[in-house]
Amino acid sequence: MTIYVLNGPNLNRLGKREPEIYGHTTLAEVEAWSRDAAGAEPVEFRQTNAEHQLIDWIHEAIDAGAKGIVINPAGLTFTSVSVMDALKMFPGPVIELHISNIHRREAIYHRSLVSPVATAVVAGLGPAGYRHAVRALCEMVAA
Repeated sequence: MTIYVLNGPNLNRLGKREPEIYGHTTLAEVEAWSRDAAGAEPVEFRQTNAEHQLIDWIHEAIDAGAKGIVINPAGLTFTSVSVMDALKMFPGPVIELHISNIHRREAIYHRSLVSPVATAVVAGLGPAGYRHAVRALCEMVAA
């Protein structure tokens, strides 16, 4: 059974977009860290700028019997009831991940629609938060 690491809009620009907030680490580096943190567990690591694609991947994780999901929905965190509804259907653990501390940012970033359906939230650890989130997920599913 696989762990899904799903990334939403604009995360393909990591390393270039607002490095003062998100750092200089690229998404390819984040993927390598995530796979390393998962150890022997298989990882589906994906990024999309399209809401419907993110939802389809959550459905795929459900149908495939994935062990868990780490998701950085990016801007969709605050706007997408559809992503929230899809995550509500996932029977395993879901870790919501944000590179920045969304609670120290502008008010528009303070209300996550994903948090109420997530098992846990990791925020503000920078790109290294992916390592922590994947390790935590692996511990959750091993218990």
